[in-house]
Formats: sequence, C-alpha cells, structure tokens
Amino acid sequence: MIDSEDSAPGWDAIAAQLDALYPGVEPHHYGTLVKWRLGGNDPLDGISAYPRAGHWHIVTFGLSELYSKESEDLEESGWGFELTFRLARADDEDEPPMWAMGFLQNIARYVFTTGNAFAPGHHLDINGPICQEAPGTAIRAIAFVDDPELDPIDTPHGRLRFLQVVGLTTDEYAVVERWNSQRLLAAMTPYLPLLVTDLDRDGLTRHPQVAAAIEEGIRRDGSSTGFLFVEQARWRVERDTAGQPRTTLTLDAIPAPRIGRVLAARLPFGRGLLLRSQESGIGLRCGERFTVTEEGNAILAVELPPAALAELTEALESAAGTYPLAAAPGLTVEIVGEQPRDQAGEVVSEVG
Repeated sequence: MIDSEDSAPGWDAIAAQLDALYPGVEPHHYGTLVKWRLGGNDPLDGISAYPRAGHWHIVTFGLSELYSKESEDLEESGWGFELTFRLARADDEDEPPMWAMGFLQNIARYVFTTGNAFAPGHHLDINGPICQEAPGTAIRAIAFVDDPELDPIDTPHGRLRFLQVVGLTTDEYAVVERWNSQRLLAAMTPYLPLLVTDLDRDGLTRHPQVAAAIEEGIRRDGSSTGFLFVEQARWRVERDTAGQPRTTLTLDAIPAPRIGRVLAARLPFGRGLLLRSQESGIGLRCGERFTVTEEGNAILAVELPPAALAELTEALESAAGTYPLAAAPGLTVEIVGEQPRDQAGEVVSEVG
C-alpha cells in the first residue's frame, strides 16, 4: 500500500474494507511527504479516491491509528473515524480535483488542533464557498453522516466508523439550524443519491416532498442545534436610577436573525441554546419568569417567559439598535453592527 509503513495494521484494515467494496479497482492515492507526527502540516498520511459513475468516492487514512496503538481508549482507534467525501464527477474526468484533498486535510487539521472530534449529526458553517475555485457555488456548509456503503469496522487498534462529509447549500443549512441535519439528509437522499456533493446543484428545500418533510419535522421535532459559536456574545449589568439591576445582552447584527430562528425552534420545546464566543457565553432557556444568573466559565444564564422570547426573536430580526423587553423587566438586547443580512455572518462554526 502506498505511503504505509512496514507495519500498518490499522491502514490494512481500512484497505481491506475498501477492497471489498471496490474489488480489483486501483484508486488514485495521495500520500503526505512529511507526516504530522514528524512536524508536517498535513495530519492525514494518505487519501484514496475511487472513480464512480457520476462521482468520486474519497477516503482518508490518518484520523484513526494506522501503525500502532497510542491512545488510552482501547475501544476506539484514534479519533474513532475516518472521513469520506463523495464529489460529483464528469464522465471525462480522469483525476479527482486536488482542492478536495486539501479540504479533507483542513477538516482533519481542525480535529487535531482543537481536539474536537466529529460524529453523525454534527455540522459546520464554512462561512464561504466550500471550494475557493468555485466562488459561485451555493455549497457553503457541511454535515456529517455515516457513509452509506462503508460499515464501521474493528481494527487491531479499536473500532472506527467512516464518516461522510456532505456539502449543504445556504438554505439547507438554515433548515439544519432549525431542525436536525440527519433528518434533513434523510429527506434529501431520494433526490440526492448517496448524498453526493455537487458544487453546481441548487438547494433542495423547495422540492415539494422535501419542503413538506421539513415543515412537518420542524413542527414535530424543533431544533437539535444546542450551541452556536459567534464572534460576540457579551453582557453587562448596570443599575438604573432606582438602584435596580439592568442586564444588557450585546449581539452582532449579522448572525442575529439566525440566532432568533434557532431560539424559536428550540426554546418552546424545552431546550436551551448557548451562544458562545471566545471570551464569554450567553445561555438562554424558557421558564415561568425572567431570571439572570452569572455562572462559571464566563457564562450568563438567562431564563425567559414565552412572551419575552417572542419579543427577543422579534428584536433579533430588527436593525441595529437597543431593545428593552417589556415581558422581562430589567433585560435589554443590544444589536450592534450594520452589515448586510444576506452574508454568511459571524457564526464561525456550529455543531449540534
């Protein structure tokens, strides 16, 4: 096997699974010159791409333990998964696009540097086109599901699953925030076989059957997005002229409408939402009365009655300004910034 070492039982286990799916097929393989553990910039030791009718099936080597058992978790190999990516392929395309290899290396680099692993149901806003060579593509977010053709396997170093990266359009990702990525992808699969990422496709949210499933699903299930990473989630507590405390929540104008949509699809179902920036966070949930509690890790917990939630979501759809909430006396929402509302915004990543 190209780019493997003398003893690579983890690598061999992955290769055996792929050989069973693609008997006799020699993939395009791309190895890493300087390995991550030797100071290189690319965490994946190898990536294989298999040509299919209509798409490339790309599989990584490196998020699991390929050569020896190093982690203390005996049940899972490395991070517990390898990535796969199905990318649309023209009939005359003999080589997979190199940007896809860099894209998968970037996802793996995020895992290695942050320690945040992915699982089915997780999703990310790319905040721009998934491929810089195709700036006009509507694919600007991703979700993770189990690869439909590669079952989890047991290796000498533990179990691993094959986690497929699926490209989503902006409108599809807006639905993910308000609903559930796995259920949306299940509704899309009949019209997007094997969940192939196609940079030229339009969103499926307006397809009659998909739209009906979305409407019913949001009404039935609400949102599974538990927290949003944002550039700014600040608060301050001041005293009014009567000496009573007043709390002001400060949020940016760009992600504000999206925050409001997730709140409306989550809090009425009894689920909270955490807005988290690098410095601080604001946790919101529904309750019988308005309360504010400063918790550890620079988190402010806010409990809102239903009427205050309605006021808050309305304020988040408004222009920049200051909005006192009548149903939550002592609470004001401050929307700052004057950015166009059709941009991706400052929600830098979202996992739910």
